[in-house]
Amino acid sequence: MTSANEPVDPGRKNILTIFLLIAIILMFVYAVFGSRGVLRIVQAEEQKHDLELQLADLEKQQEQLKETIEKLRHDKVYLEKLARTRLGMVREGELIYHVTDNESEEKR
Repeated sequence: MTSANEPVDPGRKNILTIFLLIAIILMFVYAVFGSRGVLRIVQAEEQKHDLELQLADLEKQQEQLKETIEKLRHDKVYLEKLARTRLGMVREGELIYHVTDNESEEKR
């Protein structure tokens, strides 16, 4: 064993310094690029933000669908409008006129 009064070998001191420097560099690399590193945390935050936006859009869409369901259940005017526009239905005694565009007729 060496006592406190004995000088430390400079070669041994350099090896210890290099070893500590390599250990610090490896720890830094792991902290940045590791599975729980800074880059992974940034990516997770971006993904969380994207998912929150998607969730807000889906919640808005869900609310619109609930409103549509309510209208379908209780609003007779809305049902009539859908029947007329989507299904082409008419009331008894009504006449339907189809107006054609002259330009579209000329193209045929």
